[in-house]
Amino acid sequence: MAWSVIIVLYACIGMLAAAGSVFISQKLFSPKVEQIFFALFLVAIAGFYLAFTAYFRDQQAWRLETGAVILFAVFGIFGLRLPVVLIIGYCLHGIWDVIHEIHAYGGGGPFGAHELTRVPLAYGAFCAAYDWCIAGYFYTRRREWNGT
Repeated sequence: MAWSVIIVLYACIGMLAAAGSVFISQKLFSPKVEQIFFALFLVAIAGFYLAFTAYFRDQQAWRLETGAVILFAVFGIFGLRLPVVLIIGYCLHGIWDVIHEIHAYGGGGPFGAHELTRVPLAYGAFCAAYDWCIAGYFYTRRREWNGT
């Protein structure tokens, strides 16, 4: 029960963080610069998993986590020009976050027992909520981003 409360709490915090990101990015950036910012941010947030791999010393996770970072970097790079790629990239990153959460605290996952790095408690819930809210926001901005 306590774990469920923590997950819901962190998911709500992720949604609030997304709302804050949207508010600030609209105030600071033109539509095109906003797209560029969030495209580069996808690369940065994917890199957190490499930091966790190093921190938790998950030697067996390096290959898979590095491959995922490269994949999300490609989505970010193509997302510089194509908003739909950015939407897909953030949606997939949210799924990646959930897979890590399930692997770390749910007792299973689609990969081998040690191929994913560990993450802090509820990190996946926070990030998935953030990623999916941001992807929804991108969907509303795609016409403005394509028009610039």
